This record gives sequence, C-alpha cells and structure tokens, in this order.
Amino acid sequence: MLFPYTYVPHQMEKMQTFIDFIFHEVWCKAPTSGPFGLNLFDANVELREVMEAFYYSDAQGADFFYGHVERIYGLFSALTAVQINQFQQWYRGNNDLEKVCANDPATHLARYADIAVNHKDLAAQLGAFFKGLYSQSLLDLAALRAKIGDINDHYQIFVATNKAGKCPFCGIGDIKGEHHSKREAYDHYLPKALYPFNSINFRNLAPACHECNGTYKLSKDPAHNPAGRRKAFNPYAPAGQSVQIQVTLQHADIDKMVPADITMQFGPAALSEEIDTWKDVYGIEERYKAKFCGENDGKYWVMQVIDEWKESGRNPNDFLSALARQAQNRPYAECNFLKKSFLDACRSVGAFP
Repeated sequence: MLFPYTYVPHQMEKMQTFIDFIFHEVWCKAPTSGPFGLNLFDANVELREVMEAFYYSDAQGADFFYGHVERIYGLFSALTAVQINQFQQWYRGNNDLEKVCANDPATHLARYADIAVNHKDLAAQLGAFFKGLYSQSLLDLAALRAKIGDINDHYQIFVATNKAGKCPFCGIGDIKGEHHSKREAYDHYLPKALYPFNSINFRNLAPACHECNGTYKLSKDPAHNPAGRRKAFNPYAPAGQSVQIQVTLQHADIDKMVPADITMQFGPAALSEEIDTWKDVYGIEERYKAKFCGENDGKYWVMQVIDEWKESGRNPNDFLSALARQAQNRPYAECNFLKKSFLDACRSVGAFP
C-alpha cells in the first residue's frame, strides 16, 4: 500500500457498537439468560428500539436482522464457558485490524472455516448474518438509518478528508471524490466472505478503485497465505510508509519491451513482508509492468523525453531532474512515482541520446 487513509469518525460507527452489544451482552450471555426476547436489549436503548421496530416490521431486511440474531442466540445458548471464551477471543482479534496487520501472535483470528471445524451450524448462521449486514436493503431501513446515518454521507466526509484522488492500494486508479454523484465501493480488507464479526467495522472498510477491489483483490486474504499468517499494510496506519520502487530493463528497445524484460525491486527491507503481501493481493508487479509496456504509458513517457529533446533542445537529464522534483512533491499526479522509476531505468540502459 502506497499511503494510508486517515480514519474518519462518523455516526455509522454506531452499527458496529450495536454488533458489539449483541455479541458480548446477548449471544455470549445466552447460556444463562433464558429465552430470547426484546428484554435482552434493555441495556442499550437505541438498539432496543431498532430490534422492536424490526420485530413488528415485515420488511425483508428487518426479518433478516432480527431472525439471525435470534437463531444465533439459540446456538450460543448451547456453548460451554470455554467455547464462549474462544469466540470472544476471535471476536476481539477479527476487529483489531492494527494487530492483525502487524501479525501480532497474541491476536486470535477466526475464519468461517476455522469456526466450522467444531461449530458447523453456527459458522453457517454467522456467515449469513455478517455477510448480509453490509447490504443496502438493511442499511436503508428507516429504523436503523435514523440511528446510524447514511453510508453515502460517510463517503462524502471521508473524501473531504482523504483528498488524494488516487487509490492508495495501487496509486494508478482514480477514487471518486466530492464532485462526483457516485462513490467507490468500500473494500472489506479482511474479506467478509472469509471472516465474521467485522463486516460493518469501518476500520476494515476502505474505498478502493475498481481494479483493486473488483478485479485483483476480490476475496484474497491479506492476513493469510498458504504458509500461514503474514503481515500486511494497515489501511489506516497512524503513520505513512514510503515504498521505494526500482526498475531495471534488459534492453533499450522500448518499442519491443514486454513484461519479461522488466525487473522490479521494492523497499525498504524493513517492510519486505508487508510489501510482499501487497504485491500478491493487488497484482502490483503485473499491473505496473503492463503500464510500463503500454502505448499510452511507458512508451509515451519515453516519447515525451525524446520529443522534448528534439523540439526544444531540452536535455533528457534536465527533464528527469524536473520529474524527480515532481515525483517528490506530487508522486501520484500523472503516475509520477512510476514514471520516474521507469524513465530512470530507460536512461540507465541508454534509451535516450
């Protein structure tokens, strides 16, 4: 990830607060709380009002929410104290994105597959519930919306703070901003198809461009690879990181350049594991190399340098010095961060006079 987002507090966070209450105060206390009923929500007045409205509503989203909370309560009521404790550890772990991304060994993560080993029915019900929590048909229900606000409003406040206009996961895709009537989709960083408990946690929701979210990442898991747990960049890290990119070319014939002719090195070494995860999840090397080989990207960048030299007598080294300043000040404008690395490589192999 090239740069982190700034986290933006919003009324929508109340939805996760409701889920926290349902999990800890209702489900985890089910073995000793007796039959399911609205009285279980008395300690959270706003949630009680939502549940009561849903109980009397015939809307599909209302029935979905109330019905799943009740069914999961029934399954939790049969758990032992040891099993409840295990679920509490999983819940805390799945919602602590900072520790998940740092691969903190004390943080317990749970995927649906992990839960299903001993609790198949419960894993299925949790999956249906948490995957459906993010549905617009639920979030648009008046009784809920009055409490938590609107996700489109969250997006407008979000982009008013995060103004880069570029996707931080790739640096090349645009992110719709305050002057658009539409918005980008929020990526579930820990995929909601794999992980329970965090599908409405905005620490796990980050706008991403379509190529990152809908083409490359999909349900790839930043926290796991086939070898096990791994580090990943935190989308809301309190301090930014500086990813270094060095490009090496096998020859100077830019017109015949193909991805196999390009080698890329990323740094710094201290972030090597996070960088490897980032490259894997978002197809970074493939996408950057394709850009270098594109007629309207890498090849055009080379033509710019040569045309400047031919038409105005501007030395290629002067062009690249100016580009270095631009890449320092505005790295994501016109893909300067990639443009500089590629053109430096072109100069090294003698592509310029």
